[in-house]
Amino acid sequence: MARHLLSDKAIAQGLKAAAASGKPATLNDGAGLQIICRPDRVGWWRHRYWLEGRENRLSLGVYPDVTLKAARELHQEARSGIAAGVDPSAKRKVGKAQKAVQDESARLIAAGLPPPGSFEYVAREWLREHHAAKVSSGHAARTLVRFEKDCFPWLGSRPLNEIDAPALLEVLRRVTARGVLETAHRLKYACGQVFQYGIATGVCSSNPAADLRDALPPVPTRHHAAVVEPQQAAELLRAMQTYAGHPFTRAALALSALLFLRPGEIRQLEWAWVDEADALLSIPASLMKGRKKAKTGAAHLVPLARQALDILRELRPLSEYSQYIFPSLANRLRPMSENTVNLAVRRMGFDKETHTAHGFRAMARTMAAERLGIASEVIEAQLAHAVGDPLGRAYNRTQFLEQRRELMTRWADYLDHLRAGGAVVSLVGVAA
Repeated sequence: MARHLLSDKAIAQGLKAAAASGKPATLNDGAGLQIICRPDRVGWWRHRYWLEGRENRLSLGVYPDVTLKAARELHQEARSGIAAGVDPSAKRKVGKAQKAVQDESARLIAAGLPPPGSFEYVAREWLREHHAAKVSSGHAARTLVRFEKDCFPWLGSRPLNEIDAPALLEVLRRVTARGVLETAHRLKYACGQVFQYGIATGVCSSNPAADLRDALPPVPTRHHAAVVEPQQAAELLRAMQTYAGHPFTRAALALSALLFLRPGEIRQLEWAWVDEADALLSIPASLMKGRKKAKTGAAHLVPLARQALDILRELRPLSEYSQYIFPSLANRLRPMSENTVNLAVRRMGFDKETHTAHGFRAMARTMAAERLGIASEVIEAQLAHAVGDPLGRAYNRTQFLEQRRELMTRWADYLDHLRAGGAVVSLVGVAA
């Protein structure tokens, strides 16, 4: 044990001498413990030590608030750490940083905001910096709603690196208990993306969503109701022709039947994507759903038959004030409501068990194959389903383009044929 050199009497004499001389004086207690006596009769404790060949200094407080006994205890604690290879100055900096984080987290929580490193904080950062740049605004908004409804109330304030698979599964099971299995699976996928983002940014080191591969019940196969028989299709087309709705709604119905697109893709169409000269619609990958978007990142090309071009030319004077072909009537900066076409189908007398907005794709897929004899790979390409060529090469945006031009022209002509009340026969010579 080091022999101590100081006493309270010696410190008092040092402070008095510093005040008299007007200059600071240093008194040593041994093993690097010092007190700096200042002319204002204030003493500062300091620990001088060497680590890895370099001199360092650590402040231990003000005398007499920190007594001689307390200073020696702090000094001995620091020396024990140094002997174990721990730099007390670095340790103090880390402690201060941790306390600052804790204080900031407490402040944010008190203000109702997510603390840094928490699930909600990282999820919102992922949505803002990554997810929103890859998907449509509507998709991003739906993802946020799922988080706010089903994740943030239970996981939001928890540090991302402390959330394990059982904790995440408990949250997801609350969703499956409501009977919305597809929502639960979508939420698991989104959570997995947040954890992957957390790994990339150094917030966490593992992805518990990856451990839940078979933990949720599978989503039952869902088929969208659709008319797929010529007689029914003819009735639907004639009902669309006489429908007395808004011009945007009538045009959206017509293009839904013509373009093989999903309802969300129809309502978010933009004028910038229309190339009248080449009779093509080029839809960015960010709007496309599923495998094609994930595997190719390429824009989806939709050949425009004469009938589709005529509709777009009639619409342009009505909606070219907006970026959207079908703008919301309430806000030109937004597309029409996602329920507009479905509501129109209902008002025309077709219930949800007979036909839906999404059913136009099923109608086109079935009837183009069965009534027009179009090759399945051409139809699948036009539906934006990623299908490889015979050599297994990846889908490219011009795949079967000329065949698809022919498909869209024949399909539009076939719809005209049905609407006009022509004989319900196959145009490839097969009885309907």
